[in-house]
Amino acid sequence: MQPSYHIPVLLAEVIEGLSIKPDGIYVDCTFGGGGHARAILEKLGPQGRLVAFDQDSDARANLPTDDRIVFVPENFRYLHRFLRLHGLLPVDGLLADLGVSSHQFDEASRGFSTRFDAALDMRMDQRLSKTAFWVVDTYQEAKLHKIFEQYGEVTNAKTLAKTIVAARATQSLRTIDGFKQAIRDAVKGNPNKYFAQVFQALRMEVNEELDALNELLSQLSQVIKPGGRVAIISFHSLEDRMVKQFFKEGTLEQRQDHPFLSIPSTSPWKPLTKKPVVAGSEELKKNPRSRSAKLRVAQKVA
Repeated sequence: MQPSYHIPVLLAEVIEGLSIKPDGIYVDCTFGGGGHARAILEKLGPQGRLVAFDQDSDARANLPTDDRIVFVPENFRYLHRFLRLHGLLPVDGLLADLGVSSHQFDEASRGFSTRFDAALDMRMDQRLSKTAFWVVDTYQEAKLHKIFEQYGEVTNAKTLAKTIVAARATQSLRTIDGFKQAIRDAVKGNPNKYFAQVFQALRMEVNEELDALNELLSQLSQVIKPGGRVAIISFHSLEDRMVKQFFKEGTLEQRQDHPFLSIPSTSPWKPLTKKPVVAGSEELKKNPRSRSAKLRVAQKVA
């Protein structure tokens, strides 16, 4: 693993939550720097298997030399398809760390960070065509407003969307600096925090992060064995809400409340964490990026 590629978040809590069987089959949906994967491999015996997904081609460089690992260079939204392809269904446990890797933030050319000037890109999978520049350059004002409000929780999302649409008629938004310059009059409060929220919203839109999570959750019941466990680390309130609802209800579809009947939940999942697990003071000191991480673990009971 490259030394500063990524520090695995809530590592001990994840390994405890998964309760790994030495001969089991496990999935790491977001391999990244391989920190979580290595810890899972340490708990597996010779017959154990680990399937590692990562859509970012840079992650392949971190693969350990280990016959027990199968690497899938794709988004985890294709979970069921590739597990079936490799004949590894069903599995005993699964981890998804939904955060952006430190490597992606620190690699200036990827366009994830407000600290560098580079192309306004933000694609985790470089094979995709939709970039952050394409979003700000082509989306209608109403759609931009919705993205910044929902994904970035930007307080003046409507003003920001209007500013972008006006600016792109006369200015290039192709680079990070060009984009920041174009929206400088819309910035409210702490500029660093404001730009972080704006970039988060663009990143989530470019990579269709909530859609991918929705698709992952909807496949879990098909791929996890009864008694198997799922651990999901989220970094955004919308993601955490989705995971919480899925474990509680077994679905992300809104249930119709009946005014006279109490309909019991038929979820095949038993949440093992009443509240999300968060980083302790020691981890926060070593890795400030863990501050917004929330881990939820559930066991399949049916």
